[in-house]
Amino acid sequence: MQTRRRLLEAACRVFAEKGFHAARVADICRRARTNVAAVNYHFGGKAALYVEAWRHAFSLAKPSVAQIPEDWPPEKRLRAFVEDLLRNLLDTEANRPFSRLYLMELIHPTGLVTHLWRELIEPRRRVLLRILADLLHTDPDDPRVLLCDLSVIGQCRAPYLMQTADLEYLLRSPLSPHMVRRLVDHITRFSLAGIRGMAAETAQERSPGGLSRPPSTGPFSGQDP
Repeated sequence: MQTRRRLLEAACRVFAEKGFHAARVADICRRARTNVAAVNYHFGGKAALYVEAWRHAFSLAKPSVAQIPEDWPPEKRLRAFVEDLLRNLLDTEANRPFSRLYLMELIHPTGLVTHLWRELIEPRRRVLLRILADLLHTDPDDPRVLLCDLSVIGQCRAPYLMQTADLEYLLRSPLSPHMVRRLVDHITRFSLAGIRGMAAETAQERSPGGLSRPPSTGPFSGQDP
C-alpha cells in the first residue's frame, strides 16, 4: 500500500506539471522511488493511474459540504458552502494538485476523466442546488437554479486556478486567513443579492399585470436577450 500511495502522490505532481500526454511513467516512478512495473501492477497502466491520481487529488481537499445541517436557513447554508470551498485556499499542498490537474485537462483534454469528474462533483453539486432552490422557492432542476449554480461555483473556483502571487496582486493584499474570510463574505453577499434580485423579478413577472412583454421560455427567462 505504501508503494501505491507513493505512486499516486508522485503521479499527482507529474501530471499536474506536465499533463497526461507529456508525463512519463518513468518520471513518476522515479519520484515514487519504485520501478516502472509497479504502475502496471497497482493500476494496470498510465491511463488508469491518471484517473486514480485525479481521485486522490480530489480527496486531499477534504470536502465537508455534506455536513452542512439541512435545517439551517438557506442563507447560512450558502455561506457555509462557500466557506467550505474556499477554506483550503491557503493550504496549497491540499488543493493545488487537483486545481492543476483540472487546468491541464482543460488545456490538453484526454477524455479519460469526464465521468469521474461528474461522479466527484455530483454530491457537492446536489447540496448547492438544494440551497439555491430553497432561496428561489423552486425546484433544483429549475434553469434559474442551474445558472446560479454556475455563478457561485465560478466565483469560488477562480482563486484556485490562479497563482497565489497573481491573486494577491488582484486583491492588493496578501492571501491571509482574514482575506479568505473576506472572499467568503463577498461571494456570499454578492450571490445572495443576485439571487434575491432574480426571485423578485420572477415574482413581479408572475403577478397580475406584472409583465410588459411576453415571458421568455428559455433558460434566461426574465432577462433581456
